Amino acid sequence: MRILQLSDTHIQRAPGPNRHGVDPTASLRLMLDALEHRRDVDAVLVTGDVADDGSAEAYTVVRDLVGAFARERDVPLLLTTGNHDERQAFAKVLGSGHLAVDGTDRAESVLDSPEGERAAVSTIDGYRFVTLDSLVPGHVHGVLTPLQLDWLRAVLATPSVNGTVLAFHHPPVTLDVPSQKAFGLWNPADLADAIRGTDVRVVLTGHFHLQLFGLLEGTPVWVTPGVVNRIDLTTVPGAERAVRGASATLVDLGGPSSPMFHTFHAPDPRAHEVVYELDVEASRRVVERFGPGGAG
Repeated sequence: MRILQLSDTHIQRAPGPNRHGVDPTASLRLMLDALEHRRDVDAVLVTGDVADDGSAEAYTVVRDLVGAFARERDVPLLLTTGNHDERQAFAKVLGSGHLAVDGTDRAESVLDSPEGERAAVSTIDGYRFVTLDSLVPGHVHGVLTPLQLDWLRAVLATPSVNGTVLAFHHPPVTLDVPSQKAFGLWNPADLADAIRGTDVRVVLTGHFHLQLFGLLEGTPVWVTPGVVNRIDLTTVPGAERAVRGASATLVDLGGPSSPMFHTFHAPDPRAHEVVYELDVEASRRVVERFGPGGAG
């Protein structure tokens, strides 16, 4: 099982550069073009912040571009929500987020949520893929609600043939970085309790715009870098720098050393060019504004 994982495409309704001078659609095209020769994938996964503005037009762009990439390889396309996404527009264009090669919805089971949370299950070559919705509307951080976690427990009660891949946006692991602690998943212990003793083989997330590996009580957790840009942690502690550079991950399951993660970086003559930079004081203000209790 080889999964091509993309995340944080941040596509917007209006074409052209965003507020940081980066064209999200161009970054996505650049990444897909760089991966054109990769045919050995069994699924394509996009782990949130699909749209930057939550518009139906943005979801349509991703469905058309990434959907065509998946269709050429005869594999399904799976997508989750992120903090920039809007559930109703996501559902209007992408349904459950589990799309068959022909673009139809392939989910075997979906969460019945009064809030419209986008959680679904489908099986690919004996691997069960479960996507969750860590979006907290109006906030940067993520939470998996009790409703989702109870639903997840029910799904995992019956093991899958080759195990389960769990995917959502906000990482349940962080470095000792203030912004990650403030903006990540706020209830990782609840998730750990829900998956303890189950067949979950790997947790795939995005959101931080950088590559990161950790364990959630022994379960491998992978954070893939963003497509729209990458966070560069070579800055002084407490500061934040975003640089140009579209990235993706190939997740390899099933081998004797699995899970294995290989990161792709699209060749770009402007790679590593600074997109934005926050000094320590500015970064502190951002964390105070968008941290616990803050909206973003």
